[in-house]
Amino acid sequence: MSSRRLTAFAALLLGAAGLVLAVVVLVQAFPRGLAVLACALVAVAALWAGVLRTGVARAAGLTVGALALAAAIVLVAVNGTLADVALVAVLALAVACVRTAFAVHTPLPSQAAPRRPVLFFNPRSGGGKAERFALADEARARGIEPLELRPGIDVEQLVRDAVAAGADALAMAGGDGSQAIVAAVAAEHDLPYACVPAGTRNHFALDLGVDRDDVVGALDAFVDGGERRVDLAEVNGRVFVNNVSLGLYAEAVQRAGYREAKLRTLLDTVPDMVGPQGRGLDLCWVGPDGNLRRSSAAVLVSNNRYRLGHAVGSGTRPCIDDGLLGVTVAAAPTGRGRWRRLSQRPWREWTAPRFEVDADHALPAGIDGEATTLAPPLRFRIRPGALRVRIARGHPGASPSAALPDGFAATGRALIHIALTGNPPGRSDDGHLRGRDEGARESRAGRRTAA
Repeated sequence: MSSRRLTAFAALLLGAAGLVLAVVVLVQAFPRGLAVLACALVAVAALWAGVLRTGVARAAGLTVGALALAAAIVLVAVNGTLADVALVAVLALAVACVRTAFAVHTPLPSQAAPRRPVLFFNPRSGGGKAERFALADEARARGIEPLELRPGIDVEQLVRDAVAAGADALAMAGGDGSQAIVAAVAAEHDLPYACVPAGTRNHFALDLGVDRDDVVGALDAFVDGGERRVDLAEVNGRVFVNNVSLGLYAEAVQRAGYREAKLRTLLDTVPDMVGPQGRGLDLCWVGPDGNLRRSSAAVLVSNNRYRLGHAVGSGTRPCIDDGLLGVTVAAAPTGRGRWRRLSQRPWREWTAPRFEVDADHALPAGIDGEATTLAPPLRFRIRPGALRVRIARGHPGASPSAALPDGFAATGRALIHIALTGNPPGRSDDGHLRGRDEGARESRAGRRTAA
C-alpha cells in the first residue's frame, strides 16, 4: 500500500476519532465549557473593540480582552482532562495527514536547457540568502551567469540589457516584487523564467510548486527542469505575480516604520480605516452582480484565486493558470461602527478576467508587498498563460493546495477516493490531472490568441 493511501486512511480514522473525542469533551466539560466559551467570546469582542480604537479606549479593550483570554486558558488548564489533550493532538495529526495525502508532484514536459541563462539576485533579500547559499557560485557551476542587484540600480533596465546581450532564459532570486519585474520581461520576450526562493516569504514560488526550502536546487530548473505556462496579472499596465491590496494593508505599508514594526503599524492603521470613525475607502467598483458599489475597508485583487478560510492550504492559490483574477472586497463600517453587509456577510469573493476600481484621488496600494500609489481608474486584467515557467525536477511543480477540495464533505469524499485508489480524484498514476490538462491548455491557448 502506498504512503498516500496510508495517510488518507490515517486522516479518515483520526477525523472519526476527533469527532468521538469532541463529543466526550463536550459532555465532560459541561457546564465548565460554557464558562470557557463565555470568556472566549468576551476576549474576542474586547480585543476587537480595542483594535478599532485608540488611546485609553484601546488600552481598556486590549486589557479586558487579555484578561478574559487568560481566564479561558486557566479554566482549560486547571480543569482540563486527558480527553482535551487527546482531542487537540488528534486534530493536529489529522490536519497533517490531510496535507500529506493531498500533496502532489506534477511531472512537467521536458525542455531543452537554455544556452545563455542569467540569474539576477538580490543579496539583501531573505536576510541574505543569496550569500548564505553561495548562489552566484552555484549558478556559475550550472552554466548560469549571475548578476547582482546593487542599491539604486534600475532592475528592469538591467534585465532588458541582459536580454539584448543574448540571454535566452531569466531567473530571479529575491522578493516577489523583483520576481514580477523579471517575469514581465520574460513574458514580453517569451523566454523561460525560473523563480528562485531567496526572498522572505516566497509566496509566488510556493504557488508555482517550487520547494521554498531548496534555494540552490531551484537553479536546476535551467539544467533539466520541466516547463509550464502560468498567468500574469497587471494593474494599469504594471505586472504583478501575487496580488494588489487597497485599503488597510496598503495604508499600513505606506507608513514610516512599517518594515521595522509591521504588526504595530498595521494595528495603528486599523482605527483609521475600520474603526467607529473610520473613513474606509472612498472608491467605486462593480460587483459580480453588475451593481455599482461604493466604499470598502479593503480590496484585494490577485493573480488567480486564493484559497481562504480553510484549515489546510489557506492563503495559497490552487492554481495560477485558470485565466481569472481573484477579487476579495471587505465592506467598510458604517459611521456607528457596524459593518455594511455584502450578501449577508462583511466580505465578498469572486473571480473575473477584468476588474476596475475608480476614485477621485490617488490610491495607496501594496503591489506584491511593495508600497506605491496608483492613479485612478485602476484597471486590472489577467494575462492567461503569459509566462513560461521552468521548475526543477525535484520540486512539486504544483501548489500545495492544487488537489485540495473545497468543503469538509468534499474533502472526506476525496480522502475515501485516495484510500481506495491511491490518487486524488481526477489524477492518474503519473500525477497528471485526467481529462483536464489538455482542455485547460487549449482554453488558455485560445484566450492568449484572443488577447
